Order: sequence, then C-alpha cells, then structure tokens
Amino acid sequence: MTYQPVACTIGGLPARNRKTLEATVLSTMQDVPLTVTRILEHGALAHGTAQVVTWTGGGEPQRRSFHDVGLRATRLANALRDELGVEQGHTVGTLLWNNCEHLEAYLAVPSMGAVLHTLNLRMPTGQLTWIVNHAADRVIVVNGSLLPLLAPLLPELGSVEHIVVTGPGDRSVLDGCRARVHDYEELIEGRPERYPWPVTDERQAAALCYTSGTTGDPKGVAYSHRSIYLHSMQVNSAEAFGLSAKDTLLPVVPMFHANAWGTPHAAFMAGASMVMPDRFLQPAPLADMIEAARPTLAAAVPTIWQGLLAELGATPRDVSSLTHVYIGGSACPPSLMKAFEERHGIRVVHAWGMTELSPLGSMAHPPAGLTAEEEWPYRVTQGRFPASVEYRLIAPDGAVVPADGQAVGELEVRGPWVAAAYYGGAAGEPMRPEDKFTEDGWLKTGDVGTISPDGYLTLTDRAKDVIKSGGEWISSVELENHLMGHPEVAEAAVVAVPDEKWDERPLATVVLKEGATVDYEGLREFLAGRIARWQVPERWALIPEVPKTSVGKFDKKVIRKRYADGELEVTTLD
Repeated sequence: MTYQPVACTIGGLPARNRKTLEATVLSTMQDVPLTVTRILEHGALAHGTAQVVTWTGGGEPQRRSFHDVGLRATRLANALRDELGVEQGHTVGTLLWNNCEHLEAYLAVPSMGAVLHTLNLRMPTGQLTWIVNHAADRVIVVNGSLLPLLAPLLPELGSVEHIVVTGPGDRSVLDGCRARVHDYEELIEGRPERYPWPVTDERQAAALCYTSGTTGDPKGVAYSHRSIYLHSMQVNSAEAFGLSAKDTLLPVVPMFHANAWGTPHAAFMAGASMVMPDRFLQPAPLADMIEAARPTLAAAVPTIWQGLLAELGATPRDVSSLTHVYIGGSACPPSLMKAFEERHGIRVVHAWGMTELSPLGSMAHPPAGLTAEEEWPYRVTQGRFPASVEYRLIAPDGAVVPADGQAVGELEVRGPWVAAAYYGGAAGEPMRPEDKFTEDGWLKTGDVGTISPDGYLTLTDRAKDVIKSGGEWISSVELENHLMGHPEVAEAAVVAVPDEKWDERPLATVVLKEGATVDYEGLREFLAGRIARWQVPERWALIPEVPKTSVGKFDKKVIRKRYADGELEVTTLD
C-alpha cells in the first residue's frame, strides 16, 4: 500500500489556532494516516507466525496464524465489497463471541473504509433492535449459536440486507427473512488475497460501539482510525498492558464491549498471540483453557475472576503461565487481588475506563522502588492516567477540586481517544448532551472520587450511586469491598434507600457462600472495625445473586427497584 501525504490545511482550524499556525514553522515530517489498515498489514507481515487460538469447548482448538488471519481478512473485505455491496461509510454489524472470525471482521471492515459495529448480545432485544436501526447496519455477521437471538428481530431491522453466518447453528430460523443469508466460509472462499485498501482519513469512523443504555436509549461512540491506533499504542506501553510478541493474551472481556478494551487491535500490532474463549466464559472452561493454552496475560471484569478463583479452589488447575490479570469494569475487591497473588502467584492490576474512552483511562501500576507492602495503597486505586488523557475533578458548584488525595469531585477527562460527542445516527448530527459534555470539550464521566498529588485516581462511587446521608457522602463501593472481604461473603451490593431522618441510608444486599453461618450482626461488627460506625448499614437483605448488566457490572437500579416494589425481604437492625 502506498500512502500519499495529506496536505496541511489551515482553513479548518479553529480561529484561535489559525493565526498561531500561520506564524509557526511547520515540521518536515511526513503526514501519514494512523489507520487500522496499518495494524492489519503490520501484524500479518511482521508477526505472521503469532497465533490466534479459538476455544471450541471440547474438541481441538481452532488455530490460525496472524498471516492467515490477514489473508482471510483481505478475502472478507473483497467478499463484502463484491458480493454484498459494502462501500466506504457503510456499517457492518457483528453479533459474535470472542473468536477468530470476529478478529477478521475487526481488521477487514475498517480497513476497507466501512465501519465495524459490534452488537452487544446481552442487551435487551428492544435496545438491540434500536441500535441496529440507529446505526443503519447493512450487513450482520452472526455466530450460528446466536441465530435464535437475531431471527425474531429481523422483521424490525429495516436497513439489514445481508446476514452472514459463522459456525454451526439452526439456520432454519432465518427462513422467510427479507435479508439474503450467506455462509461465512463459503462467502470468503476463493476471494482474492489482495485488496486495494483506500487511503483513509484517520479521523474517519472505524468502529462503532453503543453504551448499555441504563437510562434512555443507548448512545453510540464512533471510534476513529486515529483513536484506535493511538489507543493500541497506549495499551502496548509499559504503563498499561505492556504487550509484546513474547506474550499470549486471553481477552475474556467481550469484543462487543468497547472493542474488548482495545486488546485485539493492540495484540495484532504488538504480535502478542491470542487465546479466544468464544462462548465458553464459565469458570470451569476458563480454567481448562488457561491450563491448556498457557496465556501469560488476561483481562476481564471482577465477576469473572471471582468465579475462576472459586473454581480453582474447588478443582485445582495449573494456571502458572498467567503472570498478570487486568481487571476493570467495576472496582475490584482487594481481597480478590490478594487471593490471586497469594494462592496462584498472579498479579492483579486494577484499571479504569469507559466506552467513551476507547476504553482505557487509567492503570494502577505503583511507583518504582516500593516494597510489596508499600505498593498496596497504590494498587487498590484506579491508577494513574497516561500522558494523553487529561483529567480534573469538579465540585457540584462547578469549581475545580484540588488533586490532594482528599477533596472529592466528579471526574472529567479529555484526550485523543476520548469521545467528544455521541453518534447521531446515519443521517443525524453528533449529540453533545449537557450532562455528558462540557462547553470546553471535557467528558463528564459520572464517576466520583479523589486524585492524589502524584496523579492516582481513587473512585469512591458513581455520581448516581453515592449515598448522601445527613449531608455526608458514603461510598457504596467501599462498603461492598469490605463486605466481600468477609470470608463467608460471595458478593455484596450496596444502594441508597430513602430515610426519614438522614435523607438516605445504605441498604446492603449480600450473597453468602454455601455453608455460611454469619448473620447480619456479625457482618455489622465486621464492617464496624473497618469504617466509621455511622456509615454501617442498618438495612440488610440476603439475595441469591447480585443482578448484572450486559457487561457484568452490578446492576444497582434493579436492586433499587426491587426494594421500592417491596420484593426484598429487608431486616432493619437497631
């Protein structure tokens, strides 16, 4: 592929910058677009022998080299253009697990100038229908096991013209649908292994991902080629995941969620082999996978690792290949971090991010030169921000809160892989709601916390989840972490409920481990030794499991609704 320099134009710059640039000496460096195409070409050539291993749940895993993945991605691009009529700017949806075919689409669709739209298979069907129509997907690539999910939606999906099915599944459920149905392998078979990749503007949308829509309709984030490229470089840096060709990565975090935290693109850039779990995300197959495929690094939300820790305790496996586990999505209980390290020698690294941040925001690597004990206060934070992400804390009155490790405020961020707006749809203008974006370009994260003088972020709650009791704030996350540190507690979620005297008080919902004997009084005393007594909940309820969102986070709005509807058996202690 031959790149053409992009002429530097001053006219499109904001007026405040135009005069400065006119009086500035421009560099003599080449202006080469930062694109997914370059990641595809580099990974397939420079790291062609790296492997993508897709778990099959019992049989021999599927294995493909990066070289073969590159060829198959090229054949897919030719098929999408020649057979399905996909052109630059069209959106292609994927309803897929973490597997090699999904990776091929990750690389092919943006490289040909189209937009990859990852569909969250755990979304409510109404929201799934809404986002396909909002994005105007022309094609949906779907795994055969997910056809029962897709088929009932098709009559409402007005833009979808083609369905491409990967793997086995009951395709009869598609009989009578308006869209043409294709087999993935038959579609790409015999297609050319060369493609005239366009010289894409690096600011052009490459991928589209929608938030889970906990309030209102889901909101789309359109990642640019540039943002994906820069984010991949950050993931590969030593202050983030530090991926290299020596590593094998297990991305358990779904590829339909914020580009799997950017790990597929980053791994293909760095030459790190990948173990794809497909649909086998339960603790037992994950343990088997780690023992057999020997990954060195893995990434997932805390609930995944809690299940895996219990599985390894019940049925030990050899997981010694894992050196680091990266946890994000929600706060990780320190007890879980310590258990992995003490029992299995695996270092858990805390991370924070959002769909709107591509999603990497911060990583909890402690400063150099500390003892293991001195590192812990840093490791349980959400970490430090990379150089490309600016940050600030804002008080309710709009003032900037000092980064002193004490003052609390809502976190706002901006940077080259941070969203400046939400996608407005195929024919709509970008949306910048005031509750999410400031006039001067900052993203309001909705997270509340502190930042230390050396830049470590500690989140105490979501703005919507913080408990305002008698004029003081109580962190639901802190209460949950302490409760989950109790040896007989499996999970715990804390929400604010109305209180006549104090305005709000915490309600602790607890999942006990099998055979547990602790009672509410025992849990109260356990907390009282760790937090101020006035913060200890009076209201308690046992639940069989904590409800989760589509990406594995605690779904506290469900708990609040169950409480309001009188569905929880609540015990109030004096």
